[in-house]
Amino acid sequence: MIHNRLENLIDEMLEGQILLDEALCEFEKLYIKKALARHKQHLSKTAAVLGIHRNTLSKRVAAYEKQDRKPSKVLKRAAR
Repeated sequence: MIHNRLENLIDEMLEGQILLDEALCEFEKLYIKKALARHKQHLSKTAAVLGIHRNTLSKRVAAYEKQDRKPSKVLKRAAR
């Protein structure tokens, strides 16, 4: 089931000419945001569940917050 959903999403992204780096970045960003929400924004618990160091998670979250202040290239391309 998830395989089919991923295939459909990948097809949409390829049609929208989304680059691999952009796709991976957006996937990671959403994955981390969902994990944080599930663990009530607790960095240590979330980092443990994701299998990364708390400092790594903290740096990535800060980078995502910085990115969110700018329009996303991925969203612009997908809207075409």
